[in-house]
Amino acid sequence: MNRVELVGALAQRTGMTKVDAAVVAGQLFQIISDALTKGDKVRIDDFGTFEVKNRAPRVGRNPRANVPVNIPARKAPSFTAHKTLKSAVNCGK
Repeated sequence: MNRVELVGALAQRTGMTKVDAAVVAGQLFQIISDALTKGDKVRIDDFGTFEVKNRAPRVGRNPRANVPVNIPARKAPSFTAHKTLKSAVNCGK
């Protein structure tokens, strides 16, 4: 499912127009992005938690030249699914 399909499903389930559903979805994604940028966690009950994790610096390898490459430390967004979501996916509920 991509963003267009998500907006279509949201519009169909809520009775909104696709334009209104696109605005709502866009604002939701922006709110989550803004919170993560500030370093906050976003916890959605029975769905999961979005957070920023710190990645340590490491040494990788360039596959073409087969030489070591230093990869700097960075922050990366992360999502951890709630057990309710995990069981729904695994059991098809």
